[in-house]
Amino acid sequence: MDPWSWICELPESHDFSESDTHAVFQLGGDLTRSIQLRVERDSSSDLESLSLTFKVMAEGFSHLKSSAIWVSNTCVLSSEKPFLPLVLQLLQELISYSPTTDESTCTKSELLKIKPGPVNWVMDSHSPESFSSVFNLILITRLFWLCVFDAPSEVGSFFFQHLLGSQVESLTCQHAPVLRTFLVSVGVDAELCIVRAASYVISKWMISKEVGLGNLGLKQITSPLPHQSFGFSYATEAHGLWSLKGYFPILSMNLANNNKIIKFRIVEPKEAVLRYALSHQHAEVIVQFEYSVTFHENYIKVNARVDNIRIHVSNLGFNKRRGMENQIADCYTEEKYFPSRVQVWVGPEIGSNHVSALSLGWSTKNEEREIEVMRVLKGKFWKGKGKVAPRVKARARMSTRRKIKDWRTEQESEGNAAVFDAVLYDRESGQEVMTVKPSQEGLKNVFTKSRGMVFGRDEYGDGAEWRVGREMEGSVLKWRMGGKIWLTYWPNKLCTSFYETRCVEWCDEVDLPLVPTT
Repeated sequence: MDPWSWICELPESHDFSESDTHAVFQLGGDLTRSIQLRVERDSSSDLESLSLTFKVMAEGFSHLKSSAIWVSNTCVLSSEKPFLPLVLQLLQELISYSPTTDESTCTKSELLKIKPGPVNWVMDSHSPESFSSVFNLILITRLFWLCVFDAPSEVGSFFFQHLLGSQVESLTCQHAPVLRTFLVSVGVDAELCIVRAASYVISKWMISKEVGLGNLGLKQITSPLPHQSFGFSYATEAHGLWSLKGYFPILSMNLANNNKIIKFRIVEPKEAVLRYALSHQHAEVIVQFEYSVTFHENYIKVNARVDNIRIHVSNLGFNKRRGMENQIADCYTEEKYFPSRVQVWVGPEIGSNHVSALSLGWSTKNEEREIEVMRVLKGKFWKGKGKVAPRVKARARMSTRRKIKDWRTEQESEGNAAVFDAVLYDRESGQEVMTVKPSQEGLKNVFTKSRGMVFGRDEYGDGAEWRVGREMEGSVLKWRMGGKIWLTYWPNKLCTSFYETRCVEWCDEVDLPLVPTT
């Protein structure tokens, strides 16, 4: 589906004939029903200022008062950027409908106004074929709110069956570099609104696939489909920082460990509702490396250290709206996934032969432990009768106590890549959280109030160093970054035997210019 190229190829004003008053692009349909994008020209406007109006039409549905379910503002063909107002309108409406989180305090989607300059720059600097991925993301997400929230249920079901499934990959930026450029250009506040909206749509699509559309409750939501991890992930470089971002719906992450639920067993209603509520959560991960390049007589030194790792699990919903879904969300606000292991790595591109050495800046921890030993001895002594020797009966008890950290961080290497690992351990058993059953006490004071996690630069020592031959001066190298996170669910205030761990892995690369600065 490429509606943007179709829009860009609409005839100029002098090519419109009197009889050809509209054109139609089929978004999705079957033999009797369809969802269309229609453009209509204003018959009252002259040829010099011909204006167009775009409409989303739902044809063949019995419960609609009007087949036009959305109408755009007017676009003037003779203007310098005739279709920029259409893109801005769809984008602004998408952001206004973006789901909120329980912790949303700074990012208010209803107050965010999109500036036309960055959007115009992305449109100018990319071909229509390239910008199509951005427009598809905006249009599909806007159509979701339109068909599912504002139209009769038969339109929403039709949207899931005939449109969303074939276009769901449009809601990711794993294969479209222009989406990365677009998200960076519009700013991080707009980026959060866009990725949360897209994650919500992906989550709904995956739920509909797993339970069977129209048969809610007849099938379970526990077994994931074999699929890739849908989501947004990209890396950027700015001001001495390499940044790696990842946004992933929980359902799109792979199962790493669970309590071995029988695949087709009957799920208790309370447990099914819990999993439905958990399915609307998504992970927001930001990894920042501080890097520097220094030039020496015989080599170039590249240094990188972890500046920040931030992981936040958001529960996506709509606080403004009333309905069953909000009531479910309110009942399960305390039930959340939490990060149980984090692994990030950085290094030159695979197969590079110009890096001669890697040096890590931190030794393996020989943790100091506080051990308290307590011995209790109880006994009895009495004389025997006759010539039997006296007897002693004793009982001893010993207990120990030690101090350990909840999070244990390590540095390792794999080839020329430096690997930074952090693992959460259970206090009761001393084992990794992601490998054990929930303890009775659970986890306390390990995360932020929203059950997220922040690692600062003091957790990983002095970082890592690479030495590059001086002959590479003036060239631009590719440097790769990657991340893998594990998210675990343990019951918090709910009495249930359900628990599981999910994981996702991604990587990207940035440019590293080896140019001396004066």
